[in-house]
Amino acid sequence: MVSNRQVMAMLDELVELTTLDEGSPQSFKVRAYERARRAVENLGREVARLEPKEIQGIGGIGKSIAASISEFCETGRVARLENLRSKYPAAFRELTRIPGLGPKTVKMIRRELGVESLDDLLAALADHRLRDLPGLGATSEAKIARAVERLGLAGKDRRTPLVSALPIGETLRRDLSRLEGVEAVEVCGSARRFRSSVADLDLVVAADPSRWSEVMDTVAAHPLVEETLLSGTTKTSVLTRGGLGVDVRVVAPSQLGAAMLYFTGSKAHNVRLRQLAMEQSRLLNEYGLFAEGEDRPVASETEEEIYAALGMDWLPPEIREDAGEIEAALDGRLPRLVTVGDIRGDLHFHTDRSGDGRSSPMQMVEAAIRAGMEYVAITDHGEDLAINGLSRAEMEAHRREIARLGERYPEIELLFGCELNIGADGDLDYDADYRLGFDWCVASVHSHYDLAPRRQTERLLRAIADPAVSAIGHLTGRMLGRRPGIELELDPVLEEMAAREVALEVNGALDRLDASPEVVRRAVAAGVMLVVSTDSHHTTELRRMSYGVSNARRGWATAESVLNTLSREDFIARVRSGRLPRGLHRAGQIGTSVEVGGDGQPRRMRDLESGPRRGWRKPGRSLS
Repeated sequence: MVSNRQVMAMLDELVELTTLDEGSPQSFKVRAYERARRAVENLGREVARLEPKEIQGIGGIGKSIAASISEFCETGRVARLENLRSKYPAAFRELTRIPGLGPKTVKMIRRELGVESLDDLLAALADHRLRDLPGLGATSEAKIARAVERLGLAGKDRRTPLVSALPIGETLRRDLSRLEGVEAVEVCGSARRFRSSVADLDLVVAADPSRWSEVMDTVAAHPLVEETLLSGTTKTSVLTRGGLGVDVRVVAPSQLGAAMLYFTGSKAHNVRLRQLAMEQSRLLNEYGLFAEGEDRPVASETEEEIYAALGMDWLPPEIREDAGEIEAALDGRLPRLVTVGDIRGDLHFHTDRSGDGRSSPMQMVEAAIRAGMEYVAITDHGEDLAINGLSRAEMEAHRREIARLGERYPEIELLFGCELNIGADGDLDYDADYRLGFDWCVASVHSHYDLAPRRQTERLLRAIADPAVSAIGHLTGRMLGRRPGIELELDPVLEEMAAREVALEVNGALDRLDASPEVVRRAVAAGVMLVVSTDSHHTTELRRMSYGVSNARRGWATAESVLNTLSREDFIARVRSGRLPRGLHRAGQIGTSVEVGGDGQPRRMRDLESGPRRGWRKPGRSLS
């Protein structure tokens, strides 16, 4: 049965393609598909079980879209979507993800220059042909060329953002797992190592050999698949409708561990393991670890067995990059990386009070409780963020609602927070005294991405120095595959964060994964505390925590280096003990340092020094 998530993905694609076709994200058709997508997202039951008449009217879904949803649930396809895919192939749609190339612009360069793909665009840029088109010019042409370069699209080895690839892998894994005789399906390759982008997807299927042909046939006939490139007894390679290559290998269950190890990589990690095996007079390949001259493997069924036979502990996939992990494992120095089970709170959390939020405060709080959170900082946008931000009056009403929810749900600590917008010069929302009335503030860049690195660094340093700021959110502001993010001088930023004990967020949104693993590792080494956050705007997005944790693990983060692994009691004690702002929303908990007038407005703040915060526990041994 088609899941709600698959229906939402179908509607997301219709939004994208209809925006391109109509030339505007504000067209009636685009907004209708967006409303339908939100309606399915908020539906408390499976839409595939409903009749077209039942679907029609849910959340404003009209007759035409209801029919399309029913068609998709029954056949896995939608005629309108197929027509739009033909009109705008994946290679052409890729162009719309480049900053500076909106729907109208890409259609103009297609019409005027015959540009149908990234290769065509690169050729047009090389010949300086864009500058002669209406509304562009040399400056716009240079910005587009720079965006292509920074997104890594100009090289031979183009990659697909994980946010696009992982849902495809998860869908294939789920559907193949349902087949009779299949014991396990694992997404391997770069996706399992949780790289932010992949060259292709690798799936390993452990199944009874009598069922291997059925697995191959199922892959070839899957609704996501556009074309079969190669088909064999144990391997098939296909191309998805979005242009992503997928390789599926079928093995006997006894070979699963060896296949997973081999096809997870990285190539450099595997080379080192094979060298280690050779030093022990053994052979390591995708079928197992073999003693010299022997046909029966020493180990093959699980990765743990293979690593143990080589004399080391199992290595988490996220760090298999030949970046010191093998030496650490051989010497018994491998740190215990942070896990989802270590996380006790979420410190970047939106509700529909923000213009871009889609679930009410109560719904978000209840979702956090179901997710096992002990505390949550509700951080809706500040007033400086156009459209999405809250005025001071709206924020005060929000404060009172959070207080009521805190009384209703005592099992969770609700912090009255804010996501402050970092302006071009580092200025923040509201005035300085008002900012200090929040329990927790995450400050983030949302605009001015093209400033010079020195100016970006200066704006961040100014924000970090503000005593209200608890953490810096999504450091570079990147959107994977669509926006490269700001360029900055990292060392002075990390030094200032460590000195003032401002935490660095590891944002779990798949299209952000910001900070990058490289930055995470350098931050931990510099003594900067991390917070892994979901940046959720809807109850369904709390699953982002696992993505954020995986990204932090790629940066070798341990539980000791992540602030929100602290228990509720320890976290609140930490907030009370340092320079962090004091809360207002519930007497006797966090709030002690602010006098409040009859209208609920803060009247006087404790004089807080601008130096380093006191009382924060430093992270453990840094990694080098």
